[in-house]
Amino acid sequence: MSFELMPPRRPDAAPKFWETARRLVEARPDFVSVTYGAGGGDRDTARQVVSTLLGGTSVLPIAHLTCVGASREDVSAVVEGFLDAGVRSILALRGDPPKDQPDWCPPDDGVHSSMELIALLREVEARRCAADPAAAMRGAARPLTVGVATFVDGNVQAGTTRTQEVARLLEKQQAGASFAITQLFYEASSYTDFVTEARAAGVTIPILAGLIPTTEPRRLRRVEELTGVVPPAHLLEALDALPDPEAQHAYGTAHGVELAQRVLDAGAPGLHVYTFNKYRPALDLLEGVHLGGRTAGPADGPVVPDLARRPLVPGIPTDVPTAV
Repeated sequence: MSFELMPPRRPDAAPKFWETARRLVEARPDFVSVTYGAGGGDRDTARQVVSTLLGGTSVLPIAHLTCVGASREDVSAVVEGFLDAGVRSILALRGDPPKDQPDWCPPDDGVHSSMELIALLREVEARRCAADPAAAMRGAARPLTVGVATFVDGNVQAGTTRTQEVARLLEKQQAGASFAITQLFYEASSYTDFVTEARAAGVTIPILAGLIPTTEPRRLRRVEELTGVVPPAHLLEALDALPDPEAQHAYGTAHGVELAQRVLDAGAPGLHVYTFNKYRPALDLLEGVHLGGRTAGPADGPVVPDLARRPLVPGIPTDVPTAV
């Protein structure tokens, strides 16, 4: 199991964000991915979050990295910064072009696709290892892993079909991708049919099922606006008909648990939960399929050395720089 976190964009949101991070880390996920906004506007904040997780917890942070609109030199500098901070796993994403610029074109010296980004990541890592024996030793002991995104029903915004996304995933694997995380979906068959087609095409890397907790109709509608992934009408109608948020939470959690269990039963290697910085829906979803983790007992020692010892946001500062 794993989670996605979005760095706080305002200073007053930092305490709530770090409380969410603490709660999720205590569930002992395999990793936590740390995103940043369109165009990389809060990239520095994301780097600070990743560094804090690396230094203050036992969780593996995966840094998101997008390349749209950035020069090859700029992307290389960001990669160097992540590697200098100790990051050994990166989610390589092309990113979305600016929506308010219909005539926008990527720069000639830019990195134009996730395939090119994967190749650049491998190039930077190889260059560092060649120049520094210590870096080469660290690289041998902890190889750089590269995750990618994939779209089980096709990418609505890019106008691609499932079959085209399978072909793209195969290209990403050939470029050096280590694993894939799917865009959210609402039907188990979306995931299982995609995986079947991908395996037949030669994709062998793990494909994690990306899920969103289906507890808030407002959130589901907003995600549809952002991604083009349409939530089931019957789900929205049922949630809208419920009297209060607690009833919606219970119904939506049960719906999400059923979907999660189906993909796990079908052989999914894991679940990646898009948390939107809310820990309760994510943890309740995982608890429903018995992946909720556990809090360490006295014999285990602290799960997160700098996080689990103090009451609110132990070991994680609330003054980590936040994007404005």
